[in-house]
Amino acid sequence: MKSNILIIEDVAELAKLVCLYLEKDGMKVVCAESGEMALKIVEDFSPDLVLLDLNLPGMDGFEFLHIFRKTSSVPVLIMSARDSDEDIISSLGSGADEYITKPFSPRVLVARVRAILRRIQDVSDISSQSEQIYTFGDFMLYTNSCVLTKKGERVPLSAKEFSILLYLIQNAGHPILPEKIYNTVWNNAYGDISAVAVYIQRLRKKIEEDPANPKFIETIFGMGYRFVLKGTL
Repeated sequence: MKSNILIIEDVAELAKLVCLYLEKDGMKVVCAESGEMALKIVEDFSPDLVLLDLNLPGMDGFEFLHIFRKTSSVPVLIMSARDSDEDIISSLGSGADEYITKPFSPRVLVARVRAILRRIQDVSDISSQSEQIYTFGDFMLYTNSCVLTKKGERVPLSAKEFSILLYLIQNAGHPILPEKIYNTVWNNAYGDISAVAVYIQRLRKKIEEDPANPKFIETIFGMGYRFVLKGTL
């Protein structure tokens, strides 16, 4: 089955070039030149991955990401000329899964896309072997459907947020170094180990009553992060 890719890029030449390379790799691609157009497209087109520029006319990439993450956990790869640490960290903190700076090689972009899709498939393959539900507090994490709910209401998670949360829960009670989380979840893909802390902050905002004083994901100084067993079934 072809993977569906949504490109949100207002520079038509670049969008066409990326589309060409992805289609040559066997993917189905739809392009949108604005965030507003992209939100309409996703109502009918179900992307497996979104490639998002930050500098868009009207609604910028950050605003699109904020709206998109309210209902979707589909991975988002930022492709932007903005290369400062602040932009990269803000993008990851807002819900992006990967970041590539312009100019980039189309072949490298395709490799990044393939790596993300492969990780999604790996999680799906593992989950489909046996459904398991983890319960903690008011939350339920479904390993098969990659869904987190709170009192029956779905809590949107990105692919990496889900992978990190599942990994922490499966090792509940044991502190895990950021390096180990990074190596396991990113699986030697491009990135920066500092992204682990960004994702932990994002998860805390979604599952903790007080993210500044977490009761589920603790920081054990010098030892990493530990998912607390109390309240976990």
